[in-house]
Amino acid sequence: MKILLIVSAFNSLTQRVFCELRDMKHTVSVQFASSDEEMIQSVMEFEPDIIFCPYLKKYLPCELFLKTPTFILHPGIRGDRGHNALDHALRDGKKEWGVVILKADEEFDSGDIYAQVRFEMRDTYKASIYRNEVAEATSKALKIFLQNLNDKDYKPTPQLKNPMHLYLTQEERAIDWQKDSAKEIIKKINAGDSYPGVRDEFLGVECYLFGAWEEESLRGEPKEIIAKRDGAVCIGAIDSALWITHMQEAGRFKLPSTYVLKEKIKGVKEIRTPLVVEYGQKTFHEISSKAIGEVGYLYFNFHNGAMSSEQCIRLKYAYEYLVESCKVVVLMGGADFFSNGIHLNILEDSKKQGEDGWSNINAMNDLIKSILSTDDVITVASLGKNAGAGGVFLALACDYVITREGVVLNPHYKTLGLSGSEYHTYTLQKRVGETVADELLNKCLPISANRAFEIGMADKVYEDRNYFDKLDEFAQALAEDEERYSDFLYEKEEYISKNIDMIEQKKEQELKVMYSEFWDEESPFHKLRHEFVYKTCQIQTPQRLKEF
Repeated sequence: MKILLIVSAFNSLTQRVFCELRDMKHTVSVQFASSDEEMIQSVMEFEPDIIFCPYLKKYLPCELFLKTPTFILHPGIRGDRGHNALDHALRDGKKEWGVVILKADEEFDSGDIYAQVRFEMRDTYKASIYRNEVAEATSKALKIFLQNLNDKDYKPTPQLKNPMHLYLTQEERAIDWQKDSAKEIIKKINAGDSYPGVRDEFLGVECYLFGAWEEESLRGEPKEIIAKRDGAVCIGAIDSALWITHMQEAGRFKLPSTYVLKEKIKGVKEIRTPLVVEYGQKTFHEISSKAIGEVGYLYFNFHNGAMSSEQCIRLKYAYEYLVESCKVVVLMGGADFFSNGIHLNILEDSKKQGEDGWSNINAMNDLIKSILSTDDVITVASLGKNAGAGGVFLALACDYVITREGVVLNPHYKTLGLSGSEYHTYTLQKRVGETVADELLNKCLPISANRAFEIGMADKVYEDRNYFDKLDEFAQALAEDEERYSDFLYEKEEYISKNIDMIEQKKEQELKVMYSEFWDEESPFHKLRHEFVYKTCQIQTPQRLKEF
């Protein structure tokens, strides 16, 4: 079937739909919902069998859905209509939510429903629900929808014509620091994270708040900044305290809170945690671990998967610490992303962008070198969440790569004007060969976990339902088979000793190409990074997403 995706952005959910439809052998093209004329022209050129809109923030021209069957994904249950569906569900404390796929018509969110899937809500922030539960439910609903579409006897379910809920205003989202408990404050921030955030003011800085974490021991007066750690600030509430990791000044972009408040919090106490804390501790931390037998699991929960120079260095030290006590080390990534490579927002904020960019890529390379050169343990990358750019190649530095079904990978750099490093010219070609590697790097398209397995980028794909159990079973088997373990490490040590010079030469060549991309003021990286950080809407659909 020929399917045209009309979207407001090529976000993670759109990418998952794009990958899964292509894996099903459908012909898929993408059109951004920029102007009515461009959307109509795209339909005329592509002549799709159906139009599907997994992420749409504007009305479609009636010429589209009157001529071509058009379907909309709505992140809400039957009867839910209007914008901010997840925001309302979180604010109202819904225990169960879902997605529906409905037919487009003249009235917003009122068409017949062709598929619906429900899920249990977690106590977390909106973006995490969207990237996990909504994405998984969408995948299930998409398969049901396609089956129902091909069933001549299928009768869609009428939508309930409930009143449409409205946008939540900042007045409705506002925190009352003198009345709201820490949990109520976290709930309010969670309902607007990652967009639009909760507007507030700290030390004379008007900003929007993101990334709320519970704090179990520190205490302070309501709205008092009582501590800082790794870019986050700890703020007192009427009953306890909470951490806020990120803020966004009006008219700017999201940054770690200490980058926004700067010298205003110079005297605030820095309260450190150990390099690696126990997984699940109730305080703000980015790096944690747990051991199961002789397998160590290393978690690095960096906001949006971005890794600054300092975060790369801390993760390198944490990895090297864990290697000392384990036979197998599994890199787990974070709650929503494995990794997305270097930290573009911090680079955009920097007054020395060339210097800090160069520092960031070299810190990332030092981390990966440490993993590549480890010859006394077996390393496993767990791509249980999405990864992009340098984050993909961080995973490929490991001996084994395990993926979760439904994960989307973006193994390329060019859309940001970079050629990339992270030893990718060695690790990617070693796994998939030169031809496929060049295709991945130049076509700049996302791929699914299943596709990664097919081309040799991943060693296993496990289903979502019991992913960690299967991952642990795999890792424990590596540690327990003494003969196989010893043989593997012997061969690994021998290979590294013979090839380390070649591996380092490839990295140095990568950096030679990248140098001007960071330091040259005319480098397209600066413009593309600026547009990415400020979330500038693309006027035209990228040619790489069009199918003819």
